[in-house]
Amino acid sequence: MLRRSILALAGVLLAGPVAAQQPLKIALIYGKTGPLEAYARQTEAGFMLGLEYATQGKMEIGGRKIQVILKDDQLKPDMGKAALEQAYGDDKVDLAVGTTGSAVALAMLPIAEEYKKVLIVEPAVADQITGEKWNRYIFRTGRSSMQDALGAAATLKDENINIATLAQDYAFGKDGVASLKEALAAVGSKAKIVHEEYAPQTTTDFTASGQRLFDALKDKPGRRVIAVIWAGAHPLPKLMDLKPERYKIEIAPGGNILPVMAGWKQFPGLEGAIYYYWGFPKNPVNDWLVSEYKKKNNGAPPDFFVAGGMAAAMAAVEAIKKAGSTDTEKLIAAMEGMSFDTPKGKMVFRKEDHQAMQAMYQWRMKANPPDSTDLLELVREIPADEMKLPIKNKR
Repeated sequence: MLRRSILALAGVLLAGPVAAQQPLKIALIYGKTGPLEAYARQTEAGFMLGLEYATQGKMEIGGRKIQVILKDDQLKPDMGKAALEQAYGDDKVDLAVGTTGSAVALAMLPIAEEYKKVLIVEPAVADQITGEKWNRYIFRTGRSSMQDALGAAATLKDENINIATLAQDYAFGKDGVASLKEALAAVGSKAKIVHEEYAPQTTTDFTASGQRLFDALKDKPGRRVIAVIWAGAHPLPKLMDLKPERYKIEIAPGGNILPVMAGWKQFPGLEGAIYYYWGFPKNPVNDWLVSEYKKKNNGAPPDFFVAGGMAAAMAAVEAIKKAGSTDTEKLIAAMEGMSFDTPKGKMVFRKEDHQAMQAMYQWRMKANPPDSTDLLELVREIPADEMKLPIKNKR
């Protein structure tokens, strides 16, 4: 009996340290194969840097080493669902982050609810993610289409503006146009959307679309603006080749990744709103990100989705620390209303829909950009409380 008791005690003593060393598993699901590969690679780079920063380089929380499990959904909804099911079911991850495409993210939402596990959505933007398709296990560090639209609308508040939109013919584009309409009303803009033009994601010739846009605007009074909502290779240069200035038409291209915006250098004075640009935020997190990223990438600064990936990682670490656990209910309780640091400054998960409230930036293309990364000047930061983001879920 004594021998059995000693053995049992030894087993307990051994089990403690072993259990303490179980890795903390996080799945990062992204569309690394396909037209948005650059976005996915940036998200991964930012996510790993975010974990490094948030853990002071230890890559552990509470003595548990962080293990990141990468899964490529190839921008296919069925593969995204399967990847998340595998992450929760087979890999036994504590939480998941993803994904790149909105259609894939929407397909993943019910899986998080089925497994009762947290999913941090980054960087997919469709409003439905934190709207009618939302469930309580979903948190989003990425901006929503409506936040993009509110940022854009804040730059289009003149008394007399007529707008024609050009967007991709799928959920992202249609969501973006609907959000822009709502955002213009929300900021009190008197701008009118007079035409909506949708084109396939694979479009390379914009002659026909451009002509329809010009015809819709050319006889309108006041400012005439084409608002472009586009992911991937951007149509701005091809639209400019069609000479919209003949009709005194401006192009409002939104923001994009640096390789895309480098192709806009020949359009000084071009303006828009953007989620992140490496030179705009002034805070210690962004200073560190810019410095470290440049060290690791031959002097190139961090881009649009690098900041997003870092924000998601910092949210995950802060949530686990605050909850003192990876238990789902404790995580949710910790994350609702949680404030956390990011390269853009503080973000806050809104309690009602778990959308991260965050600033946007109005930019102007420099007159003579010195290179392909030092492109933009800041017109102003648009604070989160200026953008009255509606609550659209059914909670």
